[in-house]
Amino acid sequence: MKRVLSIIAIFLVVLSCKRDQQSVHFGYGYFGLEQGVFVEYDVMEIFHDEDLVPAHDTIRYTLKTVIGEPVEDNQGRMANKVFRYKYDAITGELLDQRVWTAIISEGRGEQTEENQRIIRLVFAVTNDKEWDINAFNTNDEQTAYYFDLNKEKTFNGFTFDSTVVVEYEDFFSLVDYDRKYDTYANHVGLVQRVDKELTIANFDTLNIKKGTETHYSLRNYGIE
Repeated sequence: MKRVLSIIAIFLVVLSCKRDQQSVHFGYGYFGLEQGVFVEYDVMEIFHDEDLVPAHDTIRYTLKTVIGEPVEDNQGRMANKVFRYKYDAITGELLDQRVWTAIISEGRGEQTEENQRIIRLVFAVTNDKEWDINAFNTNDEQTAYYFDLNKEKTFNGFTFDSTVVVEYEDFFSLVDYDRKYDTYANHVGLVQRVDKELTIANFDTLNIKKGTETHYSLRNYGIE
């Protein structure tokens, strides 16, 4: 009888563990690493400097990223290629083509960008996560954390039932305005990027003296 009860107890523990594992939402889909997934963005880069002519200069182009086949990354791990195609916003002419890599490893979503290993996401995707995206490269420390977890959002007519924001910077003062964040959609990947590092006047974010801005706006996505 004791043996039977022991077997039942072990079975219940195993069943409970399985249920707990199933209930955990790690959020791997936010990294969008399925081979063939592509995302297109309208990109706007703005350069501000009152001492130059023009004082505010804007560059626009289209960027397409495609998740490619597995490849060994610069750490000797099996990652996926990430093809990046930059097109003229008006003519559609191909301006630049590059290959990065991306991998989910040891609870991190990493991307190697121009030989710089960057931690874009950490798993599971929860409110208490905080990490240095530059922990594996020589760039300055940049702390990131999650915001707006698993929220439904719409970008340029595309609605996603589950998105998450990665916050990098939100600083505002009399003379500085720094705002940096990425938005990821489940099973798609990055769908929005805002990166502002500006010198302003008198708390006025529209009175820009110097700095840069980069904006990624979702244009299209799918599987090739």
